[in-house]
Amino acid sequence: MTSSHATRSPDLDDDAGPAAPPGAWQERLRRFGHSARPPADVRRRLVPPFPEPGTRVWRWLGLGPGPAYRLARAMGWLGPVLVAVLAGALRFWHLGQPRKLVFDETYYAKDAWSMLHLGYEGTWPDRKIADPQVLAHPQVIPLSDTGAFVAHPPAGKWVIALGEWMFGLDPYGWRFMTAVLGTLSVLMLCRTGRRLFRSTLLGCLAGALMAVDGLHFVMSRSALLDLVVMFFVLAAFGCLLVDRDRARARLAAALPVGADGRAGPDRDTGDRAGTGPRPWRIAAGVFLGLAASSKWNGLYVLVFFMVLTVLWDVGARRVAGAGRPWRAVLRRDLGRAVLSVAAVAVLTYLLTWTGWFLSDDGYGRHWADGRGGTWSWIPAPLRSLWHYETGVYRFNVGLHIPHRYQSNPWSWLVLGRPVAFDYAAPQPGQDGCHSGAACSQEILALGTPLLWWAACCALVYLLYRWALRRDWRAGAVLCAVAAGYLPWFLYQDRTIFSFYAVVIVPYLCLAVAMLVGAMLGPPGADARRRAVGTVAAGVLVLLIAWNFVYFFPIYTGQAIPYASWTGRMWLDSWV
Repeated sequence: MTSSHATRSPDLDDDAGPAAPPGAWQERLRRFGHSARPPADVRRRLVPPFPEPGTRVWRWLGLGPGPAYRLARAMGWLGPVLVAVLAGALRFWHLGQPRKLVFDETYYAKDAWSMLHLGYEGTWPDRKIADPQVLAHPQVIPLSDTGAFVAHPPAGKWVIALGEWMFGLDPYGWRFMTAVLGTLSVLMLCRTGRRLFRSTLLGCLAGALMAVDGLHFVMSRSALLDLVVMFFVLAAFGCLLVDRDRARARLAAALPVGADGRAGPDRDTGDRAGTGPRPWRIAAGVFLGLAASSKWNGLYVLVFFMVLTVLWDVGARRVAGAGRPWRAVLRRDLGRAVLSVAAVAVLTYLLTWTGWFLSDDGYGRHWADGRGGTWSWIPAPLRSLWHYETGVYRFNVGLHIPHRYQSNPWSWLVLGRPVAFDYAAPQPGQDGCHSGAACSQEILALGTPLLWWAACCALVYLLYRWALRRDWRAGAVLCAVAAGYLPWFLYQDRTIFSFYAVVIVPYLCLAVAMLVGAMLGPPGADARRRAVGTVAAGVLVLLIAWNFVYFFPIYTGQAIPYASWTGRMWLDSWV
């Protein structure tokens, strides 16, 4: 691996259009002995190949050429798996602690248990009554089968319920599946980054950065819905990347090959060639439906990603030689894109309500039964769901109850106001407090500061790469960040929290990885430039890792001296 696939290569501007035919001035230059560079093969522009893995490190460690090459090739999967194992070890460490319902676990853990046993959200007593009973020995589960009005759709709670089905209604059970998804998301990000950058090193770096991000870590150890949304959105992003490569590969295969063995742009192929079945785009539609059925902010991601995949199709057809790529996409691709992403997402969303549809006591389940009117031709269960969800929408947009930890999205990227999921002040000799004075014990949903602040710089660099250098990879990452972040500015007067930004953590890590690739140096850089870039990039990564270790006690609720806790409150707004 070299950094050329993270900084600048001829394949970056792959949507810039077909090369112009040689002009008269080029012909005159040839008379004076100038030899023009042969035209690039359009097939390589459509689908840049993965570079051959380097073996220098493994040869330096004493391996022979054959074993070194096989190990280098295996690192495409072995590297991401090792990073994911590290992430999993961190996330499953003392997962059942603290033994309490922290923050909004009091809603989602109990609703998940209700769905597991009733198929819908039943009614629980007030949290001050129900929570101690759930945590008691022997356990009491005061669940009523009366349907309850809840603010979020069911998919995320079904995910949490899977862990409770395996391990019961206890802290380990209700946190198990978010820890699993948090670990798997690190693996997915490594592979997604590898495909995006054509670099195993940068892909694994992106995954490793997410493994040591404090917000992702805390959310992976809490039974909240936002980590589930993050997982499904990342899965959809990865599927769309695979779909992009495969669709462009089919266009490349359809291009006519010249006598020199190279394929050039061809108008007929660009305008008319099909891209074949696209199962990965259908899979993306399923994941986007699951994201929206976990929390409604997934709907905004669906819109952004729908636009993104269509723009990718336009770029592919332009490179292939289409005279009017927009018209070609409208004729050949748009309809199938809408069906395979939007329609599949809607169908998936409805399927996640199956338990509610099959019930008799779910909230509002029979509201439309026997009602006439203009929309009576629509099946009553669907009209009942529409009425229920209309009420949920009014509740969500009208939620203005002040909360100590609410924040404005303007402050999220700089970590202006993190959320304390749990806080206690144990006295000496109690709950692990070994100090001579009182301790602090906190779980703070705070991103690793140096990672997030570096990501702010990286986003500026990506804006430059996308706007001025036409780097599609920067555009893809920026689109994902915008999809998960910008819609919250529509609800600045609503009660919202900074941990909603966990949805964009994977793309912040991709942005930092791309910035690190640029720091390593462009293709052809001399040894001194490479050395300086490598040292600078290494220092940045090590500082981020140290920063995670430093804040680890307040990510995991460990009892530390009060002075140590205040030393970690770098900003007054973190208290």
